[in-house]
Amino acid sequence: MDSYAAGVAAARAAVAGRTAKLVVVFSAIGHDFDALLAGVREVTGPVPLVGCSTFGQFTADGVSVHGVAVAAFGGPGFTVSATVSRGASERRREAGSEVAGSIAEVVAPHKILLLLCDGLTREQQEIVRGAYSVGGAAVPLVGGCAADLLHYERTFQFFGDESGVEVLSDAVVGATIGSDAPIGIGVAHGWRKVGEPAVVTRSSGGELYELDGKPALDWYLGELGAPRSVIEDVPTFHEFAYHHPLGLSRRSGEDMRVIHNADGTDGHLTCLTDVPQGALVWVMEADETDLIAAVSQAHRAAIDELGDATPTGVLAFDCGARFAMLGPDGADREIAEMSRLIGDVPFAGFYTYGEIARTRGARGMHHVTLVVLAFA
Repeated sequence: MDSYAAGVAAARAAVAGRTAKLVVVFSAIGHDFDALLAGVREVTGPVPLVGCSTFGQFTADGVSVHGVAVAAFGGPGFTVSATVSRGASERRREAGSEVAGSIAEVVAPHKILLLLCDGLTREQQEIVRGAYSVGGAAVPLVGGCAADLLHYERTFQFFGDESGVEVLSDAVVGATIGSDAPIGIGVAHGWRKVGEPAVVTRSSGGELYELDGKPALDWYLGELGAPRSVIEDVPTFHEFAYHHPLGLSRRSGEDMRVIHNADGTDGHLTCLTDVPQGALVWVMEADETDLIAAVSQAHRAAIDELGDATPTGVLAFDCGARFAMLGPDGADREIAEMSRLIGDVPFAGFYTYGEIARTRGARGMHHVTLVVLAFA
């Protein structure tokens, strides 16, 4: 795998001879990231660059778990300020607020903050809250959490400015993007409720201890009629949990939570982001038809926010668990549906360890969900 050549080729396709103001890079684990980013910069020059490692990336050409996707943004009426915060796991809220400092550098009628986080940093909702504390309700937050092909060992974030390019871990990279034209965000998951709801009676962050006063694991397995033996093998449990996430009741629908681990000793469940005490939750289910239907819902919601303007580019943040459920053939059908919906409009995206979309309120972390960002 020639990482430098891959970076050059992907950047040339994205830039197509034009001048970029922001470059976004999504890359598979296994590349020599320094060489890859050197290849990208050979084409783009020292413009702001953000990106991360993935569970797979996609463009109109299809899905790849070994390649690289590059998106370039520019043109008149388009403004960018990019920044980075390191050591995020020890200071999540502060990291989010530091990256959101770029918002003040951009003056435009429409703007969003693009966030890319380390997918192995727990409780990323605190990063979102930190960013929200700076940007407030007027600036939507959107993005995703870096992945490492389900190895759960180390993810990487990329940041570049005039002084060079860095390959980081445990960081938050971000870019405030301002535009004279509208920007739209769409969020959809395609999941449906199963059985009766439960109240979260004891939790702390992503640790879920009790549901309806029972050990969370007992309630969860009981709702699904599953034996405790399902938790004995970690890969088997992960596959089981991908197909049976939890849905938290919200006024706008459900926020999805993937269960990452189960403790057979005290019966608690670990989710990758917060499950607030007092929340109402359901077990959720979906099939391939439901998951691909979410593509249409998310894209239409994003494009509707553009009003009468025509979309000129799309970024998408799709959950790695959805990819694992769909498999290669289902993922190809998902990307084909994206292409059908937006025609010749260029798009790029990656499969994440968590999706970010905050358009209302301080919350904004999602799982097994598709987030679409459309530019006019």
